[in-house]
Amino acid sequence: MQVTETVSDGLKRQLKVVVPAADLKVKVESKLQDLTSKVKLNGFRPGKVPIAHVRQMYGRSVLAEVLEETVGESSAKVLEERKERPAFQPDIKLPEDKDVIERMLDGTGDLEYTMAFEVLPKIELTDLKAITLTKDVADPKEEDVKGAIDRLLKANVAYETKDGAAEAGDRLTIDFKGSIDGEPFEGGAAEDAFLVLGSGRFIPGFEDGLIGAKAADQRDVKVTFPEDYQAPHLAGKDAVFDVTVKDVSKPVDAKADDEFAKTLGLESFAKLEDAVRGQLRKELDDASRAKLKKELLDALDERHAVELPPSLVTSEFDGIWRGITRQLEQAKKTFEDEGSTEEKARAEYQKLAERRVRLGLVLSEIGNQNEIKILDDELRRAMIDRARQFPGQEREVIEFYRKNPQALNELRAPVYEDKVITFVLELVKTEENKVSPEDLMKSLAELEREQSLFDGGIEEEHEHVHGPDCDHDHDHDHDHAGHKHS
Repeated sequence: MQVTETVSDGLKRQLKVVVPAADLKVKVESKLQDLTSKVKLNGFRPGKVPIAHVRQMYGRSVLAEVLEETVGESSAKVLEERKERPAFQPDIKLPEDKDVIERMLDGTGDLEYTMAFEVLPKIELTDLKAITLTKDVADPKEEDVKGAIDRLLKANVAYETKDGAAEAGDRLTIDFKGSIDGEPFEGGAAEDAFLVLGSGRFIPGFEDGLIGAKAADQRDVKVTFPEDYQAPHLAGKDAVFDVTVKDVSKPVDAKADDEFAKTLGLESFAKLEDAVRGQLRKELDDASRAKLKKELLDALDERHAVELPPSLVTSEFDGIWRGITRQLEQAKKTFEDEGSTEEKARAEYQKLAERRVRLGLVLSEIGNQNEIKILDDELRRAMIDRARQFPGQEREVIEFYRKNPQALNELRAPVYEDKVITFVLELVKTEENKVSPEDLMKSLAELEREQSLFDGGIEEEHEHVHGPDCDHDHDHDHDHAGHKHS
């Protein structure tokens, strides 16, 4: 195999690769020999088909297969021997000359192709132990613990049957059948349905028609479906619901005692207080870490001057810009409505794209140098956490990820980023700064407003050569990193 470097400009590389026809012939003959023992042809016993006959029938298709395999194998070998890591999968092009291509397919010519790519830059990491960060910390207030428990008590209101007429806030147990022009309609009937008067669960007018009702009452409730109702065949239609009230119950506030705690699966009210206090502390700790992470990323960004692969920056910017313009279209707004211009916005998001790429490369390099890897259990936990975001569909979500490696890879990115960030935070110096919970959460809210709407993370930097082909229209298909850092 002959390799000639035709372009070396900054991070850009272009190579011309030539694989001799003789090498291809050896591979073709090996595949044809294997075919003779497997192919079934009329007039020949299994395994007895002459190789000349197999070559005549399958030679050209086998050669095409060998050419494809050789391009993949040889390009990977070239990068390995040159010890170069491409930012994206190399752009491989075969000759356009039809005669050259025909000779390759006939087996009389060498395999020739060019591969163009950008290499990842070499990064000199700063001394992480020399970085000093300020970590804002806060403790939950007892008044906040009490407020959270009060909200739990209100959210877990109980009901007990009462005599007398139904009032706002009461819960009714009802059977109902709806009709339009005397004809029942699909989805217009139910039995033993709960309805809290004033909750707004039913269409306007329905709950009002049951105010004052008593158990065993039967009422015809007349309503009009809203013009924008989600079922087009019902929108704007007048309907009558035949309603039977089976029970009227009044709300009973839950009591702050051990019995209430037990309804939530805890042993006592004191345990409930501890659990709420612990949850508030976790929220504050998460906010503290988020602020500290932003400060760390700022420090890493300031301390590393990295030559950025243009293709990565372009891909990153394109992904950001698509999202921004899509949001403006959905909101029916322009950049001018947001107090900016398209030119200013492009410049701003160009800088954001450069920052993300730079941080992605730096964090990837930290992970590589320190051999940080994602364990199967860590990825599995991330998959389960993701599934929990879809109550009732957990099994389907997990099955989706198991059947879609690319989607599973997207879960890997934030897990790997968090692991690298945790590693770095253990090395840097941190000085705690005590603040109030209100100030910490306020600063977190401000931080979230500043951050881009596009989340993601770095990925383990590996398999630059053997990884999947990269589609520049996808935000997470970078082999080296997702680098979604704001």
